[in-house]
Amino acid sequence: MYRVRVRSVPPVVLALRRFPNPRLTGIGAGLFAALTMFVLACLDRLLFDSSELVYGLLFLPVSALTALWVRPADLVTAPISVPIAFAVGVFPISGGSEGLGGQIMGLVTALAVHAGWLYGGTLIAGLIASVRKVRQMRARRRYVLAQGRGVAPASERAPRTAAASAAAAAKPVRAGAGGAGGAGAVARRPQRP
Repeated sequence: MYRVRVRSVPPVVLALRRFPNPRLTGIGAGLFAALTMFVLACLDRLLFDSSELVYGLLFLPVSALTALWVRPADLVTAPISVPIAFAVGVFPISGGSEGLGGQIMGLVTALAVHAGWLYGGTLIAGLIASVRKVRQMRARRRYVLAQGRGVAPASERAPRTAAASAAAAAKPVRAGAGGAGGAGAVARRPQRP
């Protein structure tokens, strides 16, 4: 009688599986991040008087979600779209003076001041995208090996039988191949100039 061993799934994993798991394209992930950061910056301006700390703390989970929700074919876009989303979102809380020049100077200053949050969120997105890519490559390798398309390691190759070895040794030797090396020497082609 065989026993079937059933693994129990921890409740935390079950709870995480209930969360939405969309697969966004590269453009979709960029739009998601930019719009989310813009809305969060507007809420930060209304509720917290343009707090840099609140905006930076909200940027980190948005970066992680962007890297988690982008589809596998577009993983490289996550670390690229996250800094753009940060710049789009920092505009409402930049606090520039009147006029276009003042707004641009406020934006550049806010980006310089918040560089730590910007780098942190980009690092999170890059790490998550890298881990997902490595896992995808390992899964593909396992699938290819399971399908029998991979090259078997040397230890798993079938050893040469005695009959196959005798047949290889009994092959006729071409004329001119038996020079100084004897009957087993391999004929060399003349090299072209």
